[in-house]
Amino acid sequence: MPQDHTERRVVVTGPPRRTGRASGYYRPRTEIDEQTTLGHTYVRSLMRTQLRAALAVFAVLGLLVCPLPLLFAAMPDARRLEWAVLGFGLYVPLVLLARWYVRRAERNERDFVRLVEDR
Repeated sequence: MPQDHTERRVVVTGPPRRTGRASGYYRPRTEIDEQTTLGHTYVRSLMRTQLRAALAVFAVLGLLVCPLPLLFAAMPDARRLEWAVLGFGLYVPLVLLARWYVRRAERNERDFVRLVEDR
């Protein structure tokens, strides 16, 4: 029987040679933790979007509530109407504004986390 001199392939396992990421790759979470200029820009961007949402709610609230004293001054004999508007008429818009703001703020935070977590 002739001996088969075919070479066998041997797999050698060991620790990986490249431990870091490729150059040019950055992690936004690291940038924020190390408080670099880029991390500061990320956080400032989140704060700006949250402020924009808060100012939008404040503007709508101002447009809703500010004309009420003028309305009440135009109708001096309508005491029950004043209490009905203040007690019941403003409740639904205030709840809707609050609900919109919370949803918007949570969506802004989700978008920020998605941006920071390399997804």
